[in-house]
Amino acid sequence: MNPDDSGGRRLDASRAFARRLAADSIASGDDTGWFETLYAAAAHGTATVPWADLAPNQHLVSALAGARGGGRAIVTGCGLGDDAEHVASLGFATVAFDVSPTAVDAARRRFPCSAVEYVTADLLSPPRSWAGAFDLVVEVFTVQVLTGAARRTAFARIAQLVAPGGRLLVIAGARDEHDDPGTMPWPLTRAEIESFREYGLSDQSIADVLYEEEDWGLVRRWLAWFTRTEASPPAPIRPGKA
Repeated sequence: MNPDDSGGRRLDASRAFARRLAADSIASGDDTGWFETLYAAAAHGTATVPWADLAPNQHLVSALAGARGGGRAIVTGCGLGDDAEHVASLGFATVAFDVSPTAVDAARRRFPCSAVEYVTADLLSPPRSWAGAFDLVVEVFTVQVLTGAARRTAFARIAQLVAPGGRLLVIAGARDEHDDPGTMPWPLTRAEIESFREYGLSDQSIADVLYEEEDWGLVRRWLAWFTRTEASPPAPIRPGKA
């Protein structure tokens, strides 16, 4: 048997399991609870997290090449911590959060000497003190696993994290408006990626790029930068309201 075929089947199985968990959780009215179920199963060795590559996202690394730290950064949906560690290595005082306590605990264990502040928090209802608190906000593949009202709220919450004069980096799957969104993760349309403008941000660049990725093949990705002007303070975070 070709070892590559075996690895591919395991990855397909892990994606299918994650999709079942997401579907069941969302159907029950819980948009984010399935993340903890998945990470807990992975911690017990009964599942794997399909997006946990144990390395920083290659597009994040490229996008931040040459970046100079010195400000505060936050990484949404940090999972096992690889992206957050890369951001911190650039000199940013970095906060990283995930809705899954198991994921946050795993990140702390993996990086016991880390300067990153790992926090358990829900993107849909983050701490109010985070509003406008970060010079760099990093969003990689989190919004695309949400749907409906939760997805719309996530856009608002992410934008509200950006400080006046700060920047937001978004990396996400891309699709055309008329395309079938398929199964989770659901790629973002251009209208969705541009919706950050509704929350006081200005787009610096929005690139629709084709990449060849090892686990996914040829894929479309949004690589977008947004900024908040000094004259555009973020709205306060009010739980439950976008």
